Amino acid sequence: MSYSEHFGLEREPFSNAPDARFYFNSEQHSQALIRLRYAVDSNKGLALLVGGIGTGKTTLARRMLDSLPDDKYESSLLVMIHSSVTPEWILTRIAMQLGVEDPAPDRLTLIKQLFERLLEIEESGRKAVVLIDEAQMMQTKELMEEFRGLLNLEIPGKKLLNIVFFGLHEVEDCLRLDEPLAQRVAVKYNLKSFTVEATEAYIKHRLRVAKSKRMLFEPDTIAAIHSFAGGVPRLINTICDNCLFEAYLQKLPSVSLKVVSSVAGDLGLLSKPLSSGSQKDDLADFDEIENMLESLEQNS
Repeated sequence: MSYSEHFGLEREPFSNAPDARFYFNSEQHSQALIRLRYAVDSNKGLALLVGGIGTGKTTLARRMLDSLPDDKYESSLLVMIHSSVTPEWILTRIAMQLGVEDPAPDRLTLIKQLFERLLEIEESGRKAVVLIDEAQMMQTKELMEEFRGLLNLEIPGKKLLNIVFFGLHEVEDCLRLDEPLAQRVAVKYNLKSFTVEATEAYIKHRLRVAKSKRMLFEPDTIAAIHSFAGGVPRLINTICDNCLFEAYLQKLPSVSLKVVSSVAGDLGLLSKPLSSGSQKDDLADFDEIENMLESLEQNS
């Protein structure tokens, strides 16, 4: 028997694998999407969403892509998985995802092909949108200059391409490698960690999606989970998943504060609770949260 069966769940509620069914439309996630959609719909050119590790940037990028209907947008999502991508690769990839057939090997011809394709999209009454996830991986001036050039593809009074960067705070350093590009950021939103209230709502939401018939965490556990996770959704998932498994092993009907403390100890989180819920505390603990997430991911 798995812990899902033990608690009468249809699926594991706290997996960190991407799953649109578990999307939690918190107030700040909602506000972020409103602002990013405004940037796209108003043809602002360049928008930016930044946040710490595990705060939900990739989830938002995928959510935004899913929210752009095909009859109004020609959209794509590129994920930067390493820092050695070249301007040529970026340009070719964007052209292909926006519908350029047989991209030319030389840059000038490819730009001409992309411009013609963007005109086709515009004439069809749609908007061209490219979302770039893990944008902090693009760490060269040449890449930033390439994006500035892409934003110059326009017709009188109207930009033909909208770009949205999703990344860690370091992406702003990348943008500053090309100051004219940094100055073109028309909309920016900073994704912060959850408050205690949002953490509770998040846990309850994921349990509902997993078809839980009751709250599986005792009332005094929420503040502790939030504190040890620093309000970071990915770390909340890790803690809650381990808590449910531990409660299952102990044949408990729900997760107690003792179980949370035990799990926090196993995960190396007991030395210092991360956050009391204030923004000041969240910022002060940012580096520690990142280090813990990286350590947990390396060991998983």
